[in-house]
Amino acid sequence: MTTLPDAKLYIDGKLRDAEGSKTFDVIGPWTGEVVGKAADASSADVDEAIAAARRAFDDTGWADPENRGERLRLVKKLRELFEENKGRLAELSRVEAGAALGAVAMAHVDNANLGWDDYIKVFEEVTWEEDLGQRDFRNMPSHRKIVYEPVGVVAAITPWNVPHYVNVGKVVAALLAGCTVILKPAPDTPGLGAIWGELAEQAGLPAGVLNVVFGSDPAAAGEQLVADPRVDLISFTGSTGVGKRIMEAGAQTLKRVFLELGGKSAKIVLDDAPNFARECAQSLLVFHAGQGCAVQSRLLVPRARYDEAKAALKAGYEGFGDNWGRFDEPTHIMGPVVSKRQQERVMSYIELGKEEGATLLAGGNARQDKGGGYFIEPTCFIDVDNSMRIAQEEIFGPVLVVIPFEDDEDAIRIANETPYGLSGGVVSADPVRAENVARRLRSGSVSVNGGMCIAGDLPFGGFKGSGMGREWGIAGIEEFLDSKVIAVGQAA
Repeated sequence: MTTLPDAKLYIDGKLRDAEGSKTFDVIGPWTGEVVGKAADASSADVDEAIAAARRAFDDTGWADPENRGERLRLVKKLRELFEENKGRLAELSRVEAGAALGAVAMAHVDNANLGWDDYIKVFEEVTWEEDLGQRDFRNMPSHRKIVYEPVGVVAAITPWNVPHYVNVGKVVAALLAGCTVILKPAPDTPGLGAIWGELAEQAGLPAGVLNVVFGSDPAAAGEQLVADPRVDLISFTGSTGVGKRIMEAGAQTLKRVFLELGGKSAKIVLDDAPNFARECAQSLLVFHAGQGCAVQSRLLVPRARYDEAKAALKAGYEGFGDNWGRFDEPTHIMGPVVSKRQQERVMSYIELGKEEGATLLAGGNARQDKGGGYFIEPTCFIDVDNSMRIAQEEIFGPVLVVIPFEDDEDAIRIANETPYGLSGGVVSADPVRAENVARRLRSGSVSVNGGMCIAGDLPFGGFKGSGMGREWGIAGIEEFLDSKVIAVGQAA
């Protein structure tokens, strides 16, 4: 297993150690062993990063309208450097985040970089000013316009599951909007944050425009960022519980917040679905060990075809077999979960499913034979009622639950009876029927018959407990803008 270079902080244009040269160990999910060292930022380090970002926003021309072209040039230069370092990104995603080799070319690296390209393309379509023309309101004629300007200092707090993808989603949009940024990655994946500082320095970003801080405590730096009045906006991706705490704490300084939170998304396979058995068999929750907020972790199938669905799933899991969990196998898309803590959490839900009366169709075991890391075999529960906790709570592991429904109305009811609303899917031979079902799902994105509903040029976000606001596409840049009305009257 690779030993990673030390992950350094990046504050006010300088790569540096933490205060007192304090570090913490980075544990690799494949082995459970130390794979690197990372700077362990102190409160003073975080304070310096906030101060640097504030100065860069207030006292330089970074946010000025006439600087948009230079911002775009530097973001493009940074993109080129990330492309040149794609091999390092892949290595970091594998060693830190536990990505299997076959998954790297998808969400972890390539899709993230493609999303970056989409941001660059849609940047030209962002509306910066609207002329509303003249209006005489109560004998007060005014020429009105709306101008859109950057919010200010942004704290981007990102998770460990697909770090580069989420880092791109937040940092690139905020920089293009004209904000300055403090990136705070998870302690499990500091290297995927540290590389931003290293390449920002090479790209020539002005000092303070981008800062990167991380530490061994998963919450301390984030709590400091949320509480500090110099930070204008928090962009957070992570659990719904933490998102609620951010909203509560941010209220003290009236923070603007973007929250992309948990999910318990449903895939609905209707009774007329073409290749019904194949559709069920391909619904295994195995990509990146199920560690995705938008994964379809509930499979809803017609009760009239329930036995057929179970047989197809059983064959699907048997066919998938042991084709997962090898570090250097390019066809594998599933590796370990990210940490011992996460392994214990997922295993506790598997035990809970048994206690609730669900039946294991496949899996259910930790796999120490795969090595010293945090492996859980692909798992599927049948005989699940939507009221069970395994059907209502986000497990964030390779655990699929299968729920029968009576008709379209029942499927819609079950899909919507969850605290979440992030993504979902509908499959039917009748595209009109499928889209009618999709329109009634309380969810931020829905795939109909395999349509790609998550891409860099599309807004992404959730309903209900899955968060607020939208990331990616034009909407992702607009999250970091505020509107100002200017009304010009007639001079006296």
